[in-house]
Formats: sequence, structure tokens, C-alpha cells
Amino acid sequence: MAVIAHLSDIHIDDERSVRRTRAVVDYLEDLPYDLDLVLVTGDIADHGADEEYATARGLLDSRHPVLVCPGNHDDRGAFRRGLLGDATDAANAADAGAVDQVYRGAGFTVLACDSSVPGKPEGWLGDETLEWLAAEVGRAPEGDAVLVAFHHPPVELHVPYVDGIRQFDAGRLAELAGRHPRITAFLAGHAHTAAATTFAGRPLLVAPGVVNTVRLPWERQAHADHHVHLDQPPALAFHVLAEDHRLTTHFRTVSTEG
Repeated sequence: MAVIAHLSDIHIDDERSVRRTRAVVDYLEDLPYDLDLVLVTGDIADHGADEEYATARGLLDSRHPVLVCPGNHDDRGAFRRGLLGDATDAANAADAGAVDQVYRGAGFTVLACDSSVPGKPEGWLGDETLEWLAAEVGRAPEGDAVLVAFHHPPVELHVPYVDGIRQFDAGRLAELAGRHPRITAFLAGHAHTAAATTFAGRPLLVAPGVVNTVRLPWERQAHADHHVHLDQPPALAFHVLAEDHRLTTHFRTVSTEG
């Protein structure tokens, strides 16, 4: 059995975002057992600034293994420098390709795809990423569950603000999944709300937001443009992967007091 903590959208910027992220990480550090992975699905920084990544790197330092992927608020060059230790020249780093990464755990493989589109809020998986993904699914050790992670959900979640900036052209990903039955589930962020649905016949599990929680269309909104709850506590998901690859997800909120 493997346990993966899944958090998203920490949006490191001001003291509030730092406090909320620290509360979540402290909660994970205080767990009595080691986690198999902490996965952070994007929007690590709020403005893609080097100093935001420096802060995030310190906050996400953990006794548990950590895997991060970019979101639409992230800058690929600064992300590489600040979180991956890539010393590529700054002038070239911004033009570098997608930040796609592999994590191999005991009995599972996580393939973290970069769904960000530089300069745009919506998501898309480029041809290079899809080719990489297909190759890495094939390279996963025999018997491993394969989890595919990215920032942008590839389907509508019935939240208009989020749906307008979701991952588009997802039929290409669905076609790839149809050719690779080893893919167990898809994991995403971006929506700032815990959600569970399906994509390409697999579970699609969306982590809640750490920095805030999106208002659902049927929830009362004080102002037309006030689309998030600022007073809801930060939250995360725990994905429990059984030996038969059955996936169970639990959601938890974390107190910022104390």
C-alpha cells in the first residue's frame, strides 16, 4: 500500500499564503508515518518570481519525498532555477520546454506533466509532453500503478470560472490513455476545490486549494467577482493506492491556528 499526499495551488506571495502552506506542511511533518510521496500540482508561486520560489523551496522541504509540477501562475525558468536546481542561463530558461518529471515509488510511478501554456491561464499538453508521457508509461516497471498528474483538469467541473481555463484539446490525452491501459488515474489541481470525476474511463481526482477555496455556482457570492472563499481552511487529499491498484482518496482540512 502507498499513501500519497496531494496538495495544490499554494500561490506563494504574501504572509497569508506562507502561513497556510506552512500549516499544511507542518501537518504532514507531524504524521506518525512516512508518506510515499507529497505531490504538489502547480501554482507554486503567485507571480512566478525567483523570491517566491526561494520561499516555496524552504516551505516544501520535508522528510517525505516531494514532487512539484508547474501551473499557470508559474514561470518555467524560475521554477527550474528555484525548485529543481537548474542553473540554466536565465535568458534561455524561460524559452525551455515543458517541465515534465517522473517519480518512481514502491509499486507506483507518477508522471507529472506540464500543462501550463506560458502567458495564458488555460492549459494544454504539447506534443512533446504527450510523446514523453507515452514513452514513460511504457518504461514504468512491470506491476507498477501509473498515475498521471498535471495542473489543469481536462474536463469541465461545472464551475464556470474554472472551466473557462481548464486543460483544452484533451481528446489527444484520452486517445493516449486508450492505448495505455496501465494508467490507473489522473491527478490535478487548479480548481481550488476538492473534486472527483472521471476522464478517459479512469478516476480524475482534483486536489483542493491551499491558498483559498473556489465558490461553487450554487453558493452565495457577496460580490459578482468574489469567486473564492478566503475564510475556508487550507486542505489536501490523501490518495491510498492498494496493491491491486484500487485507489481510495480522503480529503482533510488543516487548521492555521497555533
